[in-house]
Amino acid sequence: MRVSVTDDPATTTASRTGGPTAPADPLRTASFAELRSLFAVEPDAVHLNTGTIGVMPYEVLDVNDRVTREWNGGLRNVYPPGMYPEHRAAIGRAFGVDQDEMVICHNATEGVARVINGLELHEGDEVITTSHECYSVLSNFNLLRNRHRITLTVLTPPVGPDVTAEEIVDMFARAITPRTKVLAFAAVTLFTGTRMPVRQLCDLAQRHGLTTVVDGALLPGLFDTDLRALGPDFVTCSGSKFQCGPLGTGLLYVRNKVHPEHNPLPLPTFWPVISTWYPMMGAPPPRTTTRVESYNMGDYLQSAGSASIARGAALAKACELWDRIGRDRIERHAVALGEHTRARIVERFGVESLYSPLTDDRLTAPLVAFNPFPDRADGWNITKFARLVDELESRHRIWTRWTEFDVAGSPHQHYAARICTHLYNTAEEVDLAVDAIADLVRELS
Repeated sequence: MRVSVTDDPATTTASRTGGPTAPADPLRTASFAELRSLFAVEPDAVHLNTGTIGVMPYEVLDVNDRVTREWNGGLRNVYPPGMYPEHRAAIGRAFGVDQDEMVICHNATEGVARVINGLELHEGDEVITTSHECYSVLSNFNLLRNRHRITLTVLTPPVGPDVTAEEIVDMFARAITPRTKVLAFAAVTLFTGTRMPVRQLCDLAQRHGLTTVVDGALLPGLFDTDLRALGPDFVTCSGSKFQCGPLGTGLLYVRNKVHPEHNPLPLPTFWPVISTWYPMMGAPPPRTTTRVESYNMGDYLQSAGSASIARGAALAKACELWDRIGRDRIERHAVALGEHTRARIVERFGVESLYSPLTDDRLTAPLVAFNPFPDRADGWNITKFARLVDELESRHRIWTRWTEFDVAGSPHQHYAARICTHLYNTAEEVDLAVDAIADLVRELS
């Protein structure tokens, strides 16, 4: 099986960025083999772990280095550029939002912590989330449970090839009580690579008047996403995974005006913790009830002392490259490779090996988690998965990772191998990895 990727003209991103995205730009028509040369990929290595960390383009590395040197030891005022007004505006356009709603932060974990700790929650208020969230989400909500005595309800979502979006939405719907205030979930789960039905879950939350907190760490750079149209109140994103910016970068979307067609609810009360822009006396004006912001919430959150000007500029360069290539093209290529990966895994290890969705393409993403061992009980054996990943790296220079997660009804945590594909990967690399895994499984079984 080989991946077929078409190079259609830009559509979605272009409509948001005022496109088409520079029709004469050679990146727009470059093949993915040509685009691979933009990245600092080691020539004899196979990188299939972008869900943990992406590979930076050479241009991004150059910007990070140049801006670091420009500002090193200088006497200029370092604070204005750390507000990133132009970068936030350009990045916001790529994701369908405005500058006052966009923040460049240090990583998705920091963004998650600032959102969760800025929510107006009191004793007895309930938050519903899942056991498949990143540790940063569960840790910060547990902090609120201990500090403010909120109720934290943690659901375990269904896994496997036949899971459907309706099952996931129903799971949340059944859990909502009169005390529920917040739904929190990942856009794409890092453990099983399930693309959650974000729009449907936001619709559910809006019907019940709830605030939505979305961990979007794996969204930017992978999916061509209009954050406002998804309907959430908050989305926290990584800049160093699929967006391939420097380590220590992230994006934070905070809904700051009311667009009824996307989310008609009033803006939730939100406290911008970690801010040097929040007034030292008095309070900000009331939050808007219209399409026009009453103040720039993005500035409140962006102003937090000295910033890493170089890393912010480098992340902006990565986003600019994605807009020039076409985010829709990148998504199609990565998704096609993800489909190829699932097909190869089913072919070699059987459909029952999949923890990731298969039949409902609304839930599939190019992150595929699976148990390649013929004995299903090995899905509980962390030693075998750690050995598998280590041997792939040391013998074949193939980078993947193992994940761990709850499975409903199981007395044990389950472990899985995970393969991620992105724009610099090829079907041949996936084939090489699957064949190497099959050989190692025979040896380790």
